[in-house]
Amino acid sequence: MVEPIQPVTLPPAENPEQEGLWLRASLHDWLNTEFPPEAVNAQIAERASQVFVRQRMEGENDLGSLVMAVLTEMQSFDFSKSFYGEFAIANAVGDLLLDSLGIDHCCGAG
Repeated sequence: MVEPIQPVTLPPAENPEQEGLWLRASLHDWLNTEFPPEAVNAQIAERASQVFVRQRMEGENDLGSLVMAVLTEMQSFDFSKSFYGEFAIANAVGDLLLDSLGIDHCCGAG
């Protein structure tokens, strides 16, 4: 029988604003390297980091819940001037957070 994927929990936030700055910079860099850089990338990274910081300040530590919050709130963002959409952004946030925890996320590896 296949084992369910275990939840990933981030350590409690000691400085959510600092985490948000890191996420904004990391996501902006990721956005600019995946496709040619676009001016809107800074706005996307800023919005995603705002959602993340708010969630962390409210005590959210579950990676899945954080990714879902970013996905849900990015649905109202205007992606018409971007190569990206809310799913790509939420997935990128999840991948960046997994990387920061030293967890391999490639190819279903555990």
